[in-house]
Amino acid sequence: MELPFFNQSQLELLHLPHPHISGPPLGELLKRVDDAQNDTPPHRILHLSPRPSSYPFILSFTNLTYSVKVRRKTTLPQNHFASEHSNAGKRTKTLLNNISGEARDGQIMGVLGASGSGKSTLIDALADRISKDSLKGSVTLNGEALEPRLLKVISAYVMQDDLLFPMLTVEETLMFSAEFRLPRSLSASKKKARVQALIDQLGLRNAAKTVIGDEGHRGVSGGERRRVSIGIDIIHDPILLFLDEPTSGLDSTSAYMVVKVLQRIAQSGSIVIMSIHQPSYRILGLLDRLIFLSRGQTVFTGSPANLPRFFSEFGHPIPDRENRTEFALDLIRELEESPGGTQGLVEFNKSWQLNAAKNKPATNRFFTGTLKDAISASISRGKLVCGAPHHSNVPTSSFPTYANPFWIEIMVIAKRSLTNSRRMPELFGIRLGAVLVTGGILATIFWHLDNSPKGVQERLGFFAFAMSTTFYTCAEAFPVFLQERYIFMRETAYNAYRRWSYVLAHSIISIPSLAILSLAFAATTFWSVGLAGGSSGFLFYFLVMFASFWAGSSFVTFLSGIVSHVMLGFTVVVAILAYFLLFSGFFISRNRMPLYWIWFHYMSLVKYPYEGVLQNEFGMEPPRCFVKGTQMFDNTPLGEVTTSLKVELLKSMSKILKMSINSETCVTTGADILRQQGITQLDKWSCFWVTVAWGFFFRFLFYLALVFGSKNKRS
Repeated sequence: MELPFFNQSQLELLHLPHPHISGPPLGELLKRVDDAQNDTPPHRILHLSPRPSSYPFILSFTNLTYSVKVRRKTTLPQNHFASEHSNAGKRTKTLLNNISGEARDGQIMGVLGASGSGKSTLIDALADRISKDSLKGSVTLNGEALEPRLLKVISAYVMQDDLLFPMLTVEETLMFSAEFRLPRSLSASKKKARVQALIDQLGLRNAAKTVIGDEGHRGVSGGERRRVSIGIDIIHDPILLFLDEPTSGLDSTSAYMVVKVLQRIAQSGSIVIMSIHQPSYRILGLLDRLIFLSRGQTVFTGSPANLPRFFSEFGHPIPDRENRTEFALDLIRELEESPGGTQGLVEFNKSWQLNAAKNKPATNRFFTGTLKDAISASISRGKLVCGAPHHSNVPTSSFPTYANPFWIEIMVIAKRSLTNSRRMPELFGIRLGAVLVTGGILATIFWHLDNSPKGVQERLGFFAFAMSTTFYTCAEAFPVFLQERYIFMRETAYNAYRRWSYVLAHSIISIPSLAILSLAFAATTFWSVGLAGGSSGFLFYFLVMFASFWAGSSFVTFLSGIVSHVMLGFTVVVAILAYFLLFSGFFISRNRMPLYWIWFHYMSLVKYPYEGVLQNEFGMEPPRCFVKGTQMFDNTPLGEVTTSLKVELLKSMSKILKMSINSETCVTTGADILRQQGITQLDKWSCFWVTVAWGFFFRFLFYLALVFGSKNKRS
């Protein structure tokens, strides 16, 4: 008998069994298909049942208890002030209360309950997303405790929200995930084959070339988006898969298709545990085990087929043709609102489980090997565990923490960001337009400044405004990381890449755009304003602009790592940049600042590029003269008198000072202006390098913010 999509010769090459006989998992099938795809469409695969394994996986959890402290809310009459005070403070709320159970490979376990029952908390507890100091009880795989490092390698966690790059297609999204999660030793063709197979497994063939989309760009449907979210976390074929309400917000058909995909994943040899709010009748038929929770306690655990008998013996039989889970959830809610709560149902479940355990025939739950043997056997059967060596005798301790070296991670992160940004050119276009408009306005206002005392003041104002505008323009980059924050947290939670690889990649890809912005501003303003120095002066002016954009972008990026709200972040950025400008030395020189504020002067990002461009303008050799003879009276009440009178005043001053001063005598050079402004401590190149160093410093602080601020565990 021939199977669809494959001819007889290909079947012989693949050694595929009869469709009703159990076969290899998807990973092994891909290995065999790789040599037999010359004349077969690469996206067509077979979904076969898993081959029985002598090393099954059983995830057991015993007496899981988790409590948090919440602020007590009490509203008492005024005459009970003492009682209110004594009750004020915090109380302990138990989210999980001695939860026990087990999940097996090849099965889907559904965690059900009303909102606030503890479904997501239980999923987090099993996925090691709760601090060990707070969580009581034990979680074991095949009887052995799971090390966090190993758990990240063999598991995946799918969040409730779909966190995806909007301008990437479905195929690109999964391909980038494959580049992150699959080891470098796997060839590009096999990675692509894995992605194509997964697209069909997820039922996304028709949407493979469609962008994900967002509020402003039309993309895939909600159900397809959810399946893509699942796909990026199962690209490495994990042994454990945790999902937090994967059907939330979907229509019944889309929800059913999602759970059907999860059933295929489970049948490939994985343990699938998902929380679900209220499954339909069809979805219930796909679930193998259920746990009903009520306010952190277990009210039922077992097969969906046992629900009618369980509630019948409890005294609340389920009516015919009524959805069993809906009836159970409604009954649980009624009991929760009753005086005794669900404690009676909790106690009945305990006794019912004991009786079921006594009547259940003994099964061999003991394994002939260790957890290491089970994982190694699973890998040898084709499970594409992230970076795991495909040898049965390799200990689990040798599994690499990350699938790829850091330079591969940097390349993939950079390529993904550039691909996503290239399809939204309006974002960079707006920044470039803002720089050109600002530069054009400054060029027309400060057109061809002269070397008079007024020209000196206007130059100082131009440089101060130009430097501050450079930093304020960088504030537009603030939402960039905020849009990626939760994608980053999801991907780094299970070691898709290193945090510092992310920082380096985004630092590198920002350089070309910053260089373009710097060149656009420098070219627009340098010659039109009439700045000094010629080509060498322009080069330094451009470099200082580039360093300013670099430092400003790094500073804003760092703030985006510690401030998670866009509007609050913009407020903080604008306020701090205003302080930087205030203490830069333009409004008040360093010598005039109070000692208790001088530290802020040296921390000002505007100070160093501002002083650098001033030295580039006024420190040229040979010295330029900016105030001659009669010009010294400008900007004073004597500036309005006639030139002849000014000449007479100069003659009188010469006699008194016993030195010759005429209308052409240079009174103030560029060096004098620098001394007047208090710019004497650093030369212009030192100012440039300090500005560059500030950029690297804030990138390092951004890395620390990611390390300490992106923890994926509850405390």
